[in-house]
Amino acid sequence: MRSLAVDVIKQAFLQTPGEKLHKKLYVAICSSILEGNLRPAARMPPTRDLANELALSRNTVLRVYEQLQAEGYISTRTSSGTFVTESVLDNLNTQVARSAQTPLPDGLTSLSERGLALLENASASPAQWGDFIPGVPDVNSFPHRTFKKIYDLIARRPDPKYLTYDAAGGLEVLKSALSDYLRTARGVKCSTDQILITEGIHQALDLVTRTICNPGDHAWIEEPGYWGIKNILRMNAVTFSALDVDDQGLVPKTSPDERPKLIFVTPSHQYPLGSVMSLPRRQLLLSLAREFNSWIVEDDYDSEFRFSGQPIPSLQGLEEESPVIYIGTFSKTLYPALRLGYVVLPKPLSAPLKKVHNELYRGGHQVVQAALAEFIKEGYYAAHIRKMRQLYSKRRNQLVELIKQHLGEEYLGYYSSNAGLHLIIQLPAQADDVGIAKEANAAGILVRPLSRYYFNAQKSKGLLVGFASIKDSDMEPSFIRLAGIIKYTPPLTQAAT
Repeated sequence: MRSLAVDVIKQAFLQTPGEKLHKKLYVAICSSILEGNLRPAARMPPTRDLANELALSRNTVLRVYEQLQAEGYISTRTSSGTFVTESVLDNLNTQVARSAQTPLPDGLTSLSERGLALLENASASPAQWGDFIPGVPDVNSFPHRTFKKIYDLIARRPDPKYLTYDAAGGLEVLKSALSDYLRTARGVKCSTDQILITEGIHQALDLVTRTICNPGDHAWIEEPGYWGIKNILRMNAVTFSALDVDDQGLVPKTSPDERPKLIFVTPSHQYPLGSVMSLPRRQLLLSLAREFNSWIVEDDYDSEFRFSGQPIPSLQGLEEESPVIYIGTFSKTLYPALRLGYVVLPKPLSAPLKKVHNELYRGGHQVVQAALAEFIKEGYYAAHIRKMRQLYSKRRNQLVELIKQHLGEEYLGYYSSNAGLHLIIQLPAQADDVGIAKEANAAGILVRPLSRYYFNAQKSKGLLVGFASIKDSDMEPSFIRLAGIIKYTPPLTQAAT
């Protein structure tokens, strides 16, 4: 007797486009089941009958039945035949009904308060390469060929431990090379087992904050200061006070209302103003940290690039067993996309923070770490820094002369030390530095407004102007365009009206 199911499948088969017969048959049977034309528990036609009716080989039908059975559309009962699975439409109807009743929540309403606060205060620029961008080195001057040769040699036959998870906080060869370098170049007092390799400063700051602080704990930050620290503290529910910076660095409170668990500073080259923390201020800060049972987090982000006088030694190395967590990065000395930084941990924190880092972040990039270790040990790293120090000094002097020529000497920042990768163009109090930066960014000049780096109501106006990554030949024409924007952007009082 001819099965009704044969007619249903045949009609669907004839209406299904395509040249591959097994795929046409599969789609025809699926659609017939899902649309309810083949009901749950309905008997499927024998493969021989369906093959004859559709003029197909029996092997084609058998192949499709096997696929449908594997996917749960049909099932075979011994000595009874093949049937549509009873639960197919029930599951489908339940999913459709559930989707109709409970639509996905709006993206913002589903975020935590901390997530919303971070979005509201997000400051990372969508553009990370362009004229006068602050904080970015000259990535074109990096010895790419040299580094690639080292990397290729290691990658050709890598040690198996380079290709699995890193549970030691970085490769021992890199930590050993770093320990020697930091001791010599920065006066950092550390052993290899105190060093932890991270994926840049942000990961290091997040690790330290969430491991040491409880929600509701307090921290000190610099005013103005790096926006990334504020957002990491917000995401970890840590409150903070933004303390003023003067020509000697952070001005600490000797009798604060709330004692800080962490004190974040950039003593060798304050970010963004550029002042250097004096020796008396460093000694006071170390004394207060011991008194308050606090940890100082020293961000030594670009200390290698000091263009006059003696290098400023690290705060960490000023005392034996100092209460300082020292953080550095290769983003400024080599290039940001390398995503490698490091933390020098006080001995009591070394083992627990390494374990937390392993649990949270699962470090990697061991082949790159091995190549970088060789790059440092062979002297290429120190040679590259010497070369870049000369180049950046030249570019900084060129930018200073352009500021004097096209704007005036009064536009040079108050605390601008002869160091780093950027300097400050100081603007009048009524200037709209946010508006100027917005207009300049639209023209491909990626300066940043100084006022955005403040937390408190009292804000200075200015622009952060990077000089490291812009070509010498491009600097003057780009600066002339920037100077024109500065001169002809209305001040805040006029812009508001």
